[in-house]
Amino acid sequence: MAAATCCFSAGTGTGTANGNSFSFLTSHRPSTSLRPPPSLFIPKAIHQKSSSSPHHPPSQKAVGKQNFIWRSKDERHLANKDGRSSKNETGRSKSTAFKFSGLQRKGSGKGAPFESKEPQVETGIIEDATFLNAVVKVFCTHTAPDYSLPWQKQRQFASTGSAFMIGDGKLLTNAHCVEHGTQVKVKRRGDDTKYVAKVLARGVECDIALLSVESKDFWKGAEPLRFGHLPHLQDSVTVVGYPLGGDTISVTKGVVSRVEVTSYAHGSSELLGIQIDAAINPGNSGGPAFNDDGECIGVAFQVYRSDDVENIGYVIPTTVVSHFLEDFERNGKYSGFPCLGVLLQKLENPALRACLRVPSNEGVLVRKIEPTSDVSNVVKEGDVIVSFDGVRVGCEGTVPFRSSERIAFRYLISQKFTGDVAELGIIRAGELLKVQAVLKPRVHLVPYHIEGGQPSYLIVAGLVFTPLSEPLIEEECEDTIGLKLLIKARYSFAKFEGEQIVILSQVLANEVNIGYEDLSNEQVLKLNGIRIKNIHHLAHLVDSCKDKYLVFEFEDNFLVVLEREAASSASSSILIDYGIPSERSSDLLEPYVDSIGPDEATDQHEFGDSPVSNSEFGYDGLLWA
Repeated sequence: MAAATCCFSAGTGTGTANGNSFSFLTSHRPSTSLRPPPSLFIPKAIHQKSSSSPHHPPSQKAVGKQNFIWRSKDERHLANKDGRSSKNETGRSKSTAFKFSGLQRKGSGKGAPFESKEPQVETGIIEDATFLNAVVKVFCTHTAPDYSLPWQKQRQFASTGSAFMIGDGKLLTNAHCVEHGTQVKVKRRGDDTKYVAKVLARGVECDIALLSVESKDFWKGAEPLRFGHLPHLQDSVTVVGYPLGGDTISVTKGVVSRVEVTSYAHGSSELLGIQIDAAINPGNSGGPAFNDDGECIGVAFQVYRSDDVENIGYVIPTTVVSHFLEDFERNGKYSGFPCLGVLLQKLENPALRACLRVPSNEGVLVRKIEPTSDVSNVVKEGDVIVSFDGVRVGCEGTVPFRSSERIAFRYLISQKFTGDVAELGIIRAGELLKVQAVLKPRVHLVPYHIEGGQPSYLIVAGLVFTPLSEPLIEEECEDTIGLKLLIKARYSFAKFEGEQIVILSQVLANEVNIGYEDLSNEQVLKLNGIRIKNIHHLAHLVDSCKDKYLVFEFEDNFLVVLEREAASSASSSILIDYGIPSERSSDLLEPYVDSIGPDEATDQHEFGDSPVSNSEFGYDGLLWA
């Protein structure tokens, strides 16, 4: 059966970076005015349709390049330096695309073969190189959650990608290659046996996953790869993996075109990345890139597609890989890359610097601070950050990099670990101060990835409540979510850790809920006058309610009132009628612990009114650090 390829993204959306428009590719996703038609995607692996059922690609997010902001609060919508969408002379957005370099799906039969403008080179003169034997093929069966029906899973599908040995019984691949994986197997070059692998850790932001294989037979004669240093421009690079077009290992060669902070499509984050011109195709995801000394200088993970450019691939550098591995070594799990949690503005204008009493051509202005960040305790809006751990920050938000280069300021932050302390030099009212802040990962009001398998849900008399998430927006289609809810998802800070936007996803029709059947995707604000903090809090309020009625308050003072005893009596029959195993997800069976102060979730305007511009630099120079 002929092989067909698909590239899936974790989200839909377009934006601009450096004058180009980036968007996500989705199989079926209407757009709203918030996000134009998609075209940004990450070539993943070679997806294979399950023999028993059609494939259903999992939700994944993808973001554009450096100024593309849209999957975390710091990378959500895409804007250029002016904070506006970039358009060509005709007024239409130019369309380009990031793709996962890997997931290759087979068995769809009627699909056309993937066309690559850059021919792939077989192993040739390096066919007998020992480092090729450390590269393995990954076979993964995925079973993604159904976010619209959160009590069940989607049909499974299979994919293949690449991985490589790093020693100590472990391998590295891309996180998107094993996302929602229910079974992962690996096969060595020249071997017909597939070995079961276990996923030890997944770094969504950096798109890296750590695997282990217990079988001793798999490791016989294996030699792990050696990591090399960050390459320089024009250094030769060789990408090795198992892309589509054949079953044997494949090699492509090119050079390093650029080293800079890059948007990671799977994790909606911005970390150091290596741009190369070697061909990267579906199935290459997770495969190593080598220098001329046979040292691994990174992991292939995404490509950039556009009508205007050719052969732009991206490699995760060993600095990011080492951060991921050290994080896992320190904590026994992946804890994530920290952030500063501030929105910054460039200080290129001399009058602006003079007004802020900044004596030299340096520094960035603090415009907004995330309430959940530790920086909010020591930095104020209107402060000017002039140094980070003693490194001077330029007026364009850049810092020195290597001998004669400059790089985005957030590169320094990404070198830190969760819990590390950073020293900031700030100018406040003309006075130079030194302050210290603890760095930690960003708290997302609307998460891009759901950890732990299934999303949370609560069913009350047929009313299905669940937290708003980007995978749910992706699955439901933005048009059905509604503009007001999308604006909150795109422009809101989390005011405290654990805050969620809880929505009424749908109503399972029953006599007890007559008149409410058409409600869907509406945010519930209060229950019996008490503001809802998260889905667990809502379940607690329902369980502890002694009033005659359950009064749910929605936006614009819309009310849904249920008689409490009648609602409780109808629950079991509704579950049976709709074939639902439980009225709530397993995480809501745990006792509710209220760790949020009463003043942190009282006023409605505290929810969703803080605009978030997630580009590196939005309106004339805003950046999220």
